[in-house]
Amino acid sequence: MRVVSLVPSLTEAIAVTVPGALVGVTDWCTHPADPGPGVVRIGGTKNPDVPAVLALRPDLVVANEEENREPDLAALREAGTEVLVTEVRTLEQAFAELERVLRACGVDGRPQWLTAAEAAWAAVTAPAAPVRRAVVPVWRRPWMVLGRDTFAGDLLRRLGVENVYATHEDRYPKVGIEQLVADGAELVVLPNEPYRFTADDGPEAFPDLPAALVDGRMLTWYGPSLADAPAALSAALRAAHR
Repeated sequence: MRVVSLVPSLTEAIAVTVPGALVGVTDWCTHPADPGPGVVRIGGTKNPDVPAVLALRPDLVVANEEENREPDLAALREAGTEVLVTEVRTLEQAFAELERVLRACGVDGRPQWLTAAEAAWAAVTAPAAPVRRAVVPVWRRPWMVLGRDTFAGDLLRRLGVENVYATHEDRYPKVGIEQLVADGAELVVLPNEPYRFTADDGPEAFPDLPAALVDGRMLTWYGPSLADAPAALSAALRAAHR
């Protein structure tokens, strides 16, 4: 198989499970840092170089309905390339879509890391009541937060965190900082991607709230990182409670 991945999470899953299958990845595919000999960077998730992808003669391009743009995927299909598009808004969907992608890449059976990830999340027992109501910014200038039907929101829910904007009509609403501060959150969760929130960039906007600085890969990626995500996210949330 010759596979081009337009999704960082799927790049990691394929690189770990089917070494040598990848021939092209995006500039945002950072795990593994070296996706393999001869693998070509083909631009961003939102602006891939379609001619460069086609020049790689892939048997399959893997994409995601949220991360990639339909016009780019349509152009690939029109050129005769098979495109597999995933939809991941819950943990269960993530596991199902990962199996579908790996089967399409020629994998027989189940990789050990996927079994380990399912076991890690099955062992999570969230408290009877949410630990805290949280706002979860994913961008700044303008402020954007997790809204309804998001994979990251589902993971936090399983860990006992109630997203203040979980019922918002938008999946990633733009909300002014004054409103974010006033909407009754008890915690702010700040991932380091897609916006790179840090101890010096983000918490100061919420001076009255404890801030949980979390690894964005653990919160938003679906792949081998899912095996470590429950422990890593739980530790970050506990640290914010002190």
